[in-house]
Amino acid sequence: MTVAAGALAAGLVALGGSGGERPAASYRPADYSKAADTGMGSQIAAHEGVHGSPAAAKARLALSDQTLGHDVSGHQGAVDWKKAAATGAKFAYVKATEGTGFISGQYRQQYDGAHSAGIIRGAYHFARPDVSGGAAQANYFINNGGGWRKDGKTLPGALDVEYNPYGDACYGMSPAAMTAWIKDFTKTYLARTGRSSLIYTSTSWWQRCTGNNGGFGNTNPLWLARYAPAIGPLPAGWDKQSIWQFANAGSLPGDQNYYNGPIGRVEALARG
Repeated sequence: MTVAAGALAAGLVALGGSGGERPAASYRPADYSKAADTGMGSQIAAHEGVHGSPAAAKARLALSDQTLGHDVSGHQGAVDWKKAAATGAKFAYVKATEGTGFISGQYRQQYDGAHSAGIIRGAYHFARPDVSGGAAQANYFINNGGGWRKDGKTLPGALDVEYNPYGDACYGMSPAAMTAWIKDFTKTYLARTGRSSLIYTSTSWWQRCTGNNGGFGNTNPLWLARYAPAIGPLPAGWDKQSIWQFANAGSLPGDQNYYNGPIGRVEALARG
């Protein structure tokens, strides 16, 4: 379901109001023409490529204490969750929203379907710093499925910050402005849900668009995107990743991920 952005976005911008927000008049007209197919990592492969064999990463990590999962968006359509669980999925993240004007039409089937199949699930938000403020987008995300419940089966929400599918890689923002935007999103999410959101990004994008800001490592778990046999360097501030998105295709629908620890750690993250 796509929601008309105009008045809704303008009203939600007012929910932000912190130092990282910019006047609503300075935001660009919202374009959600790609939102149904834009998901986590959709821009990573296009900008950074796939290096080596992702299967090598899976084979190596399968021997260590890692937990297999995946993430999906509307691009995957209706997911066969029983098959995903049988294939080894232990956790899954589902795209819920983008900006302040798009809700995934597949969200309910994917989010509830994962839960019904016994997979620990969570929701993520595709950041659009070009259309509205960070606090406004956190509120929109929470109001449309991105919250958290203490049921032991729901993971805290994730903020997907990556290359802009509609134009300039950094959404026309300076590193300082981008950092402030992310801070407004994460602070708002924490205040409303009592949980810190994960931050999904790549090291290259983070270096380029935040100036490699090191201020989130102690507050927000890292979800790293890199399609290669090895993780490589992490963004500043983090000494480990919580999740590694190691491939954009594989045995599970959507992107392939490993949680950095056994299933008990995933369950602990869900419980809070």
